[in-house]
Amino acid sequence: MLFRAHVLVEMTSSSVVLGAAQVREKFEKEIERVGLSQEIRVLDTGSFGAGLPSPFVVIFPDNVVYAPIKLDQVKTIVEDHLLKGRPVKNFMYSGRTETAPQHFQPLSPLAQEKRVVLRNSGYIDPTNIDDYIARDGYIALGNVLSGSPEEAIQIVKNSGLLGRGGAGYPTGLKWEYTLKAQGDEKYIVCNADEGEPGTFKDRLILEGDPHSILEAMAIAGYAVGAHQGYIYVRGEYPESIRHLEIAISQALDYGLLGDNILNSGFSFRIGIRKGAGAYICGEETALLESMEGGRGEPRIKPPYPPQKGLWGKPTVINNVETLANIPPIFLNGPEWFKNIGTPTCPGTKVFTLTGNVINLGLIEVPMGITLRELVYQAGGGIKNGRGLKLVQTGGPSGGTMTPDLLDVPMAFDTLPRYQSALGSGALTVIDDTHCIVDVVKNFCEFFLHESCGKCTPCRIGNKRIVEMLERISWGKGTENDIEKLQFLGEHIKRTSFCGLGQAAPNPLLRCLDYFREEFESHVIEKQCPLNVCPMESPKKIKSLKV
Repeated sequence: MLFRAHVLVEMTSSSVVLGAAQVREKFEKEIERVGLSQEIRVLDTGSFGAGLPSPFVVIFPDNVVYAPIKLDQVKTIVEDHLLKGRPVKNFMYSGRTETAPQHFQPLSPLAQEKRVVLRNSGYIDPTNIDDYIARDGYIALGNVLSGSPEEAIQIVKNSGLLGRGGAGYPTGLKWEYTLKAQGDEKYIVCNADEGEPGTFKDRLILEGDPHSILEAMAIAGYAVGAHQGYIYVRGEYPESIRHLEIAISQALDYGLLGDNILNSGFSFRIGIRKGAGAYICGEETALLESMEGGRGEPRIKPPYPPQKGLWGKPTVINNVETLANIPPIFLNGPEWFKNIGTPTCPGTKVFTLTGNVINLGLIEVPMGITLRELVYQAGGGIKNGRGLKLVQTGGPSGGTMTPDLLDVPMAFDTLPRYQSALGSGALTVIDDTHCIVDVVKNFCEFFLHESCGKCTPCRIGNKRIVEMLERISWGKGTENDIEKLQFLGEHIKRTSFCGLGQAAPNPLLRCLDYFREEFESHVIEKQCPLNVCPMESPKKIKSLKV
């Protein structure tokens, strides 16, 4: 059925909290009241981008944006704009220009934005498979099924796609190892256990474009010889789970999942496994343990999952963002993908902007963009005109970037030179009103809470670090504590069993390098320069032994 206009309502989890569902319902009722139900369609969409206020509504094809929209404004918009053709300027988003383009484009404060992963977010109803198919959905799968598994893997290898979960391992090689592994059963697992603080890109991808993940998993299954896939998703993501369940059901009905897909003789099914929210289960082998019904603890490697993964069978584990790149690579070709980003890190990266930055939210840009562009263009700068103190890249387990590193390209191969990491793409911007001791203590408390307890360095070492930081924040620290923190952090990093423990001391060690004088002010002068820490008299609190 054709409609003369569409009302696109951003319906991400955060938008729903801010009243988007009520706005959508109000539009439907008002449109029905004025007799336009056969002419105008109201549909839910994914995220439109960073820095945009919610609830957020776009009238298409006029490309008029209303945001943040209030319930009492809907009646006027329907009567004046949709019925009479007169946009209501008083309610329009102030960030829009007077001249609207011919066709709707996702709004972004950054001209360099390049949407590959988020290509459909904001354009389609994620619960409608026809919307996805209308934007070339499942064509890539059909093309792959007409060729050989080896050809499919070669295309991924030629694209240079690196895993977007944090490690940056070549995706094509992972698939190739799994194809060559001996085994009568193989599995594809999508790691949607997004536990890094400040990261929510996977949630918005799943909420805005779930079919792209299903299509990618089916392609991966054909490439490696797997007939079963699983999506391991956080139980705290109910909207993502709902959209995935709907998408799987629709794909089965259309013959795009299940038996004999597109009459190719290839069968592939996908199930959903809900995680309990443990940070450690983001580590691939701990995730497998959890899926098998065990405690979420990392396994000894090798063997790696492509050789011995889920239930001891060869397994591909890919992150949500990694998989979302697969269909466009097959649609446009590996050379197209390689021309985006840098020669060594092709493609785009989805970043989540959080902290003391004006524009919060999701932004997708080519690899190699500088931190300055992300913070001051995409992010709109620091709130309240404050100065920048640091940017934590990749979440607490990533790296610490100070203002003198703003022009460093954001890529997997450049950040390690500065003892930082791209990680999951979280960017936590921290301004100059924050005490570094307090910031580090918060990060370390997170790792203490999330430690699985398997190895002593992580289980006990992080506890001792938090205890010393508490002493320092209360004015009870000594100069010797700083040296102990340095030693203990390096020891934990060197001897911990898995990536969680090895990354846990990162923010502490980097901040000791960059902000040692703040630590010294707390232990020598017994003062917090920013008056954030309690700094109580030693007589008022009990001694904390280390």
